[in-house]
Amino acid sequence: MNDTILIVEDEPKIARLVADYLSKSGYASDHIDHGNAVMEWLEENQPMLVLLDLMLPGTDGLTLCRQIRERFPAIPVIMLTARVEEVDRLLGLELGADDYICKPFSPREVVARVKAVLRRSHGITGTDEATPEGDHLTLDEDGWRAMAGSEDLNLTAVEFQLLKVMMHSPGRIFSRDQLMDHMYRDHRIVSERTVDSHVKKLRRKIADVWPERDIIRSVYGVGYKYQPEE
Repeated sequence: MNDTILIVEDEPKIARLVADYLSKSGYASDHIDHGNAVMEWLEENQPMLVLLDLMLPGTDGLTLCRQIRERFPAIPVIMLTARVEEVDRLLGLELGADDYICKPFSPREVVARVKAVLRRSHGITGTDEATPEGDHLTLDEDGWRAMAGSEDLNLTAVEFQLLKVMMHSPGRIFSRDQLMDHMYRDHRIVSERTVDSHVKKLRRKIADVWPERDIIRSVYGVGYKYQPEE
């Protein structure tokens, strides 16, 4: 596997913009604008991550995502989509996507998502590798612990799962229903107020250590997101 990010996007302006921002963050990239050329390219190159548009000429993004997962399961895939109604299907792991980004998007958001997925795929946690020791949030997924610097937040299992989901996709807004799906794998019926209560407790525990920070943010009428400070 090489250190290139493959951008599969049929709109040249979007592909160039994303490539420019990736380059500024130290990532090399290649670009393919037709779905039929993707699998052959992957056979020869195997990048560190694929940014995959949903709507492509030739083989569509959903089909390609399945094919990549079957043939190259170690390569992370982030879907790019303008079809909001596909979001829930993309989140379903049957497609194998590691994350999705809805158009229109900020190129900075794309870079943040790429970094988050690469950290996760390489077993690295936290918000920013360059953040000084003692000043960042990290997850010990084996021990189910969240550390704010050197302080253990003492989260419950549900609070830990909630934080984990949001940290793995910085900047992405999760609806309450989406968070409930991640928090309760047995699909029990709970109210939206239950989610709000868990988020409130999580934010309070973070504020006890970092009172000046607001990294779990509510988006009125939509849900919540994890927004690390830049």
